[in-house]
Amino acid sequence: MHTRPPTLSQVAARAGVSLKTASRALNGEPYVSGATGQRVREAADELGYRLNSLARDLRTGGTSPLVGLISGDLANPFYSAVASGVERELRRHGLLLVTANSDEDGQLERSLVEALLERRVRALLVVPGGDSREYQRVRDDHGVPFVFLDRPPAGLAADSVLIDNAGGTQQAAAHLLAGGHRRIALVADLVRTTSQQARIDGFTAAMAAAGNPDWEPYLRTGVHDAATAERTIGDLLALDDPPTALFTTNNRLTTGALRALRGLDRPPALVGFDDFELADVVGTTVIAHDMTELGRQAARLAHERIGGHTGPPRTVVIPTTLIARGSGERPPR
Repeated sequence: MHTRPPTLSQVAARAGVSLKTASRALNGEPYVSGATGQRVREAADELGYRLNSLARDLRTGGTSPLVGLISGDLANPFYSAVASGVERELRRHGLLLVTANSDEDGQLERSLVEALLERRVRALLVVPGGDSREYQRVRDDHGVPFVFLDRPPAGLAADSVLIDNAGGTQQAAAHLLAGGHRRIALVADLVRTTSQQARIDGFTAAMAAAGNPDWEPYLRTGVHDAATAERTIGDLLALDDPPTALFTTNNRLTTGALRALRGLDRPPALVGFDDFELADVVGTTVIAHDMTELGRQAARLAHERIGGHTGPPRTVVIPTTLIARGSGERPPR
């Protein structure tokens, strides 16, 4: 059964003092006798009462130590690794991280921004899922610095930390083409996110440069989770001329691909964007990047803005590396 935390009024009643006296005693203010202060502190200890130092600091004109992070879904290992990098860097500077999930919902994202601003966050780190141009108004009205992660803000000049999406995708495409593949399926997430569109564009450019139009019937977009990816790839493999290779544009889609390929005698080649836990054990070739470093760099930019940096917007690009583990090296059937 959930019990509500004790209140200052309960502490005052237990100590037999007024609410104002209890507040003064716990905040170390003058005009409270030693015996009264001791009695209030003992009552607070007995009840398990903890002083809300954040509320106290804000009431007295202090600043909040909070920095907000709005991401797509912290259940995704990608975002949890990013949050870990953010939190570690902020901790070095005495700042605390507050996280929230937008679930790729633009309206929810806007309400979360407002909720975090009401809590007087010092900066906001955002993986944008909606129209990022609205952040210009928010920044002008509130003076809170923004840093965008993973996806560049459309129509807004702001600090950003991005993955080399186009470069990583071109690495994957070149690797599969070098293995003799032409019927290559591209299975992508929501195209309205700039990171996914950049990966699609990079892949398309690589196929055009290689003079290979054979992949085009195998483009699938809007595949947002592992279960949908599994069904989509199952449908691709059931075609009369199925693809001989697959490229999945994030870790969840790669998980779905692995489920679709299990038990096949001669599975197609597979390369996935994003490394993931146990990818080395199951032999999955990936386009890897340092997710924790992405978060750390975003936190670094935010801390510098909090400290008064007023220079032009900066963009940090996290490099990618192809790690060959077997799945991407299967020859065409």
